[in-house]
Amino acid sequence: MDHHLDELARLVDTAGAEVVGRLVQPIEAPNPRTYIGSGKTLELAAFVTEHGASLVIFDEELTPAQGKHLERELECRVMDRPEVILDIFAARARSSEAKLQVELAQLEYLLPRLARMWVHLSRIRGGIGLRGPGETQIETDRRMIRRRIALLKQKLAKVADHRSVVRSGRQQVLTAALVGYTNAGKSSLLKALTGADPFIEDRLFATLDTLTRETVLPNSGTRITNHGSRGASGGDVRLRLIDTVGFIRKLPHSLVASFRATLEETRLADVLVHVIDASHPDWEEQVEVVDEVLAELGVAGIPTIHAFNKMDLLPDPEAFADRVRASYSRAACVAAGRREVEELKGELQASAAAVLSGRPANSAAGGS
Repeated sequence: MDHHLDELARLVDTAGAEVVGRLVQPIEAPNPRTYIGSGKTLELAAFVTEHGASLVIFDEELTPAQGKHLERELECRVMDRPEVILDIFAARARSSEAKLQVELAQLEYLLPRLARMWVHLSRIRGGIGLRGPGETQIETDRRMIRRRIALLKQKLAKVADHRSVVRSGRQQVLTAALVGYTNAGKSSLLKALTGADPFIEDRLFATLDTLTRETVLPNSGTRITNHGSRGASGGDVRLRLIDTVGFIRKLPHSLVASFRATLEETRLADVLVHVIDASHPDWEEQVEVVDEVLAELGVAGIPTIHAFNKMDLLPDPEAFADRVRASYSRAACVAAGRREVEELKGELQASAAAVLSGRPANSAAGGS
């Protein structure tokens, strides 16, 4: 529980708010009116008054009715975890595609909460939870929002079609998609493998836009000609690496759905590199979260290399390495910050040899 609230605190910090305290209540079932019990609601109201808080954030998703009743009881703005995540995405989206995807997710979240949100948007300008389409659509009614949602879906469908055309024109190379929990070090790993200079920050969701870079692997027994066909051994193999948006616990379903066009690249990869923060105390839970999202996206069957990153931060990296190699058939222990990625390069070379010779990528190392 503490780790979950620590993660929520990092999300809040990333969104630009300051945490002044936290309250916890174990419950068997959520209260349909206020999620937490009536006594805890009173305690929380006193806590808000004592600390002068202007915002309360719940780690769980609230129904529109729960949010409405809580704001009435607490007399301040109330947000849930999905809304914080959406707010961060709104603040960090850079490309036109990412902005379309985030706006779609925000509007789908906003639609059932429209009456409550209008109250805030009529009183407050800007700030956490109020970025994105809300500020510019205060007077928008449900019909207009539905029209906007339909338009955004049409635009994103065109993006998906464009990506398909681009992919069909590419030369044949090994494609590896970097996936993983947010802040696991995917962008750092991309930099270590390719020399690219992506945006890297020790905050959640530093990367929202898919970034593709190519590099060259040493000769692994098969080469690609200039026309994309397989040839005899003797040349190096080109590798296309795709850096994707990080996943997180309780990622809003609307956000996953709206990013499908971007993550389509992942579905067509030859191999997934699942980047794991080995130094995180809950890394096994994070692996499960990522696997669940990948299954939702329909990419769970793609051969996978588990890249355990930040090994240099562990007190006993050798013991940890022995443990994960016993559990994962294709595990690579790396330290992307130090550019110590030789194990991963070896796994990728094996995948290249398998794919370019016509075998499944997982046959290179005995399964995925």
